[in-house]
Amino acid sequence: MIGIVFDMDGVIYRGNQPVEGVKDVIKFLRVNKIPFVFLTNNSTRDAKMYKEKLQGMGIEVEEERIITSGYATAQYLNRHFEKGLVFVIGGRGLVEEIKGIGWPVISLEEAKEKWREIRYVVVGMDPQLTYEKLKYGCLAIRNGARFIGTNPDTTYPGEEGILPGAGSIIAALKVATEKEPLIIGKPNEPVFEVVREKLNADKIWVVGDRLDTDMAFAKKIGAKAIMVLTGVNTLEDIEKSEVKPDIVLPSIKELLEYIKVQLEI
Repeated sequence: MIGIVFDMDGVIYRGNQPVEGVKDVIKFLRVNKIPFVFLTNNSTRDAKMYKEKLQGMGIEVEEERIITSGYATAQYLNRHFEKGLVFVIGGRGLVEEIKGIGWPVISLEEAKEKWREIRYVVVGMDPQLTYEKLKYGCLAIRNGARFIGTNPDTTYPGEEGILPGAGSIIAALKVATEKEPLIIGKPNEPVFEVVREKLNADKIWVVGDRLDTDMAFAKKIGAKAIMVLTGVNTLEDIEKSEVKPDIVLPSIKELLEYIKVQLEI
């Protein structure tokens, strides 16, 4: 039995617009009982928020099928580290995930007084990024706080074009602190712990739009790497890259016929 891991930004939708054919693919998977999950490196929303976003586009997916880098980060913290004060540079979804495991999250105002007490600085995509956040994140990390990044994506695809991602914010702190962060999301293996728990399959296919995260992740976990061209990377990028997808499709729409041929359905 195959199981499919879908990236979201640039694969399922761009901004708030679904990619043509996605509803047909999801319906087909459900009818044929093919297991699948959505795995996004974007940590600004939690699973509930993503479910609502997808519903707004007419795509019905259970919360249990949605894995964010924020969720994976919270789970990894809970399993591998001792509880401690966390300063989050990221969106509301990431804050909620950390609070969800019962760990204390310090606000920016509190950090101004208590930055020396911070044990973990967790950094993701932050649409409300300010110099003040970078400042206290930098001070805490230089004071010994553990530096953890949700995902390495330097950019992500929006409706207007390619926009700065979490990796750009992490890079700024990396330069300022001279410290290497622990990165949880694709293509790194910590997130695969969560995928294994949620996806019961003998063979895994990863469908994504990025070479450096989605396709590299597929190669790292021994999955089939299926790249679509509706997101960040292009055919020209593939030619220059050391990471090569197994299959390249114009969009998720063409995945339907590929599944039917491969599974002889």
